[in-house]
Amino acid sequence: MTFPNKFLFIEIGVRMMTEEEKWAYLIELDEKLLQGGAILSEWATFLIKDADLAFVSGANLASIITAIAGIETHLRSEEGTCKQHLVELIEQSDLEEDLKRELQILRKFRNKWVHVAEPWEDNSLLESPEQHEAELGEMAKRCAVALRRTIYTNPWI
Repeated sequence: MTFPNKFLFIEIGVRMMTEEEKWAYLIELDEKLLQGGAILSEWATFLIKDADLAFVSGANLASIITAIAGIETHLRSEEGTCKQHLVELIEQSDLEEDLKRELQILRKFRNKWVHVAEPWEDNSLLESPEQHEAELGEMAKRCAVALRRTIYTNPWI
């Protein structure tokens, strides 16, 4: 299944979406991407729910971190392994190559925030927090798409 870029739905910058619009956005993603049913572990389901709640409430960094955790948990459940790093789970999965590339981009972005290399190099964060918030908002939307593409890859029909 190919996944055209039109489904990335990146439209940040024009205006902020309301909570209602964000829920509608997630529902639209589910309706477009889910073909049949999905079997998920309870851990993955819990993380996905929290990622969605964080996204809708505007907690973009929390949404990104939790969505990536949900993706990792789902990949572990699909592969039946607990010893691999996320980078390996992505590369060894049966996901489409464009989704693998997107997941690696999102993983690296998440790592930048989770593993802050130079905590005192914070001038850009202090001087232009709105730029960081806009970037986090865009990446949170991309994570919502990537999460659903990942969990709906092998539908149960």
